[in-house]
Amino acid sequence: MTGGVPEPGGAEPGVPGFTASGPGTSAARWSAWPWLHELLAVDLAGLEHLVVVAAHPDDETLGAGGLIATAADAGARVDVVVATDGDASHPCSPTHPPARLAQLRAEEVRRAVAVLAPAARVHHLGLPDGALAGHVDAVAAAVTGLLAPAGGAPDTPGAPDAPDAAAALVVGVWTGDGHPDHAAAGEGAARAAAAAGARLLHHPVWAWHWAEPGDARLPWARALRLPLPAPVLERKRSALAEHVSQVAPLSDRPGDEVLLPARLLEHFTRPAELFFAPEAPGAPEVSGTLGAAWFDDFYSRHDEDPWGVQDRWYEQRKRALLLACLPRQRFRRALEVGCSTGVLTAELAARSDRLLACDASATVVERARARLAADPPLLPGGDPVPVEVVTATVPGQWPASAPRTAAPGTEERWDLVVLSEVAYYCDHADVRRLAALAAGALAHDGVLVACHWRHRSVDQPITGDEVHRVLRAEPGLEVLVSHVEEDFLLDVLVPVPAVSVARAGGLVP
Repeated sequence: MTGGVPEPGGAEPGVPGFTASGPGTSAARWSAWPWLHELLAVDLAGLEHLVVVAAHPDDETLGAGGLIATAADAGARVDVVVATDGDASHPCSPTHPPARLAQLRAEEVRRAVAVLAPAARVHHLGLPDGALAGHVDAVAAAVTGLLAPAGGAPDTPGAPDAPDAAAALVVGVWTGDGHPDHAAAGEGAARAAAAAGARLLHHPVWAWHWAEPGDARLPWARALRLPLPAPVLERKRSALAEHVSQVAPLSDRPGDEVLLPARLLEHFTRPAELFFAPEAPGAPEVSGTLGAAWFDDFYSRHDEDPWGVQDRWYEQRKRALLLACLPRQRFRRALEVGCSTGVLTAELAARSDRLLACDASATVVERARARLAADPPLLPGGDPVPVEVVTATVPGQWPASAPRTAAPGTEERWDLVVLSEVAYYCDHADVRRLAALAAGALAHDGVLVACHWRHRSVDQPITGDEVHRVLRAEPGLEVLVSHVEEDFLLDVLVPVPAVSVARAGGLVP
């Protein structure tokens, strides 16, 4: 992290100008966000070679110090590439000219990395601090050289051969972090990983300061978590302390102020590190959201119940859990997206005063209509529940609803929206649109229920886990119920603040 703290002119698009002296978002606020603790873990199985790309000395420890230590402990080779010397960290220092700062910070990063991984190699590229954007190719070339079969280091002649690139992981600063040097280092890391066929992760640094929990500018759907055991966290703390020029004042004179005060360091001493995977990590070759043609073809080639929704115990149990998690006995106006053959539709209708169900396939819509006509759900008074089943592809054909500003009890918004085994047929962009539409269509007391299979399918652009990470990150929603199994996730989300069933029923003050 350079002392040239991002100013408004140097920030990434969509990122506000900020300075280290600004209030920012506290580490305590981040730690109190439940979703942050429920992310999938980084998979380090089979890792033989870790290359961490830092824009400035200390970025490697701030964002990936725990990862460096963990990889080294597992026997992986570790290389740390430091793109700049960080000599612009104190541009107005009366005691430390740039050349002295460069030497000091080079010594600090070597000591810090030695604490984390004693056998790790540190490679100094000496590129200009504050102007790294013009040297992305140089960063990429240096990292690519380390990943090559004869991977000698840029400043280490005769270095040992690199392991197979497929067993390598490249980690850089997140390109959206709000600092142009961070963006350049992250882009260089990404280019090198792509060229070598290595895995790629990015980590935030400044985003912890300027972003907020659930901030839509961060790619939460691709976030991963690396838990840090106490001994690893302690080594990371010790490594951070080696960056003396950043965590303590250079002197008591103006221009020598501390750049990383304790309140900022708290972001990097939590017992986990956060990483962002590339877009659609490990995704199958599926291009975009699946449309009506795909579903019509699927249903035409299978029997009346291709997933065994009606007869298979797994499906019966999952459906019972979903219905049991609904926080109210009845709903005024329900919407089911992706109704398929109408098995769940019938049970939702039995608890609704009115229900609209939709599916992309005209074929399966006819099957659902026939099921409901043969055994129509009834209102408490004995009349049939008004149920409509229509053909619609979401998010493009999302059913319209009235503004939430309508008077409570009179609005035409949905007080129940169900997304069951449907959203993973959307690509990343469309699932984000779907989440925003579903959240925006809820009544003031609305309930959004999502239930999705967790295992990867070759037909799905994204996984169920990715769907639920997007839904949980949707602003204005809070998790009321969460059920997690190896095979599926079930979340009940409601407008903030979430009120438990017992509290809503007066059983809890």
